[in-house]
Amino acid sequence: MPAETAYHDELGDFFAKNADTSPYNAHTDRPAMLALAGDVAGLRILDVGCAAGHYAAELLSRGAEVVGIDGSATLLGHARERLAGRAELRLHDLERPLDFLDDASFDGSVCALTLHHVADRAQLLGELRRVLRPGGWLLVSTTHPTADWRRFGGSYYATDWVDFPVAGGTLAIRFQRLPLETFLGELLAAGFVLDRLVEPRPAPDLRKVDESAYDRLHQAPCFLAVRLLRP
Repeated sequence: MPAETAYHDELGDFFAKNADTSPYNAHTDRPAMLALAGDVAGLRILDVGCAAGHYAAELLSRGAEVVGIDGSATLLGHARERLAGRAELRLHDLERPLDFLDDASFDGSVCALTLHHVADRAQLLGELRRVLRPGGWLLVSTTHPTADWRRFGGSYYATDWVDFPVAGGTLAIRFQRLPLETFLGELLAAGFVLDRLVEPRPAPDLRKVDESAYDRLHQAPCFLAVRLLRP
């Protein structure tokens, strides 16, 4: 994530622990993004906003080579512990160019619940297009715009920056609301081609862990995820 909106210190520690079992991260977004990735064996994948390394760990277990970047030293500490040297990890502000990565050097890129934290999304998306080989793919997930509309009110088309309280309201994460036309429009304007769009439902195993969360997340979407191709 960008250094300004990354999950630092106590927030990073909270997220790393929560993402292990959260109905939203562990049982909804992560399974959906991995399904969109498909077979990754032998692929070189860039994990953008890699956080505590949960997605990277899954990709590695499926035979991928992973490079992870994040703006939070706290989260990268958790990622290093989780991945134990199996992936290259780098502290980097996503508001800055990825000038340490070569052109067309990745087969795919995962950007899970990160893009809405970035102000200069056009620059980041341009850089992701640059580092992906022709035919490579980009996976992006974000908060569902209707979920943000229900939560924060006002106009559905609002693009304001908001603070979402977590940890019982003692902490907050900051991100920008993105209506569907804004979210998709920016991705297409960056030169990507839409391959698939999903509104992730929770994986069946959540029902055994938290039936109320399973039922709730089947009633209204919380995330939006897309698979894009680099021509």
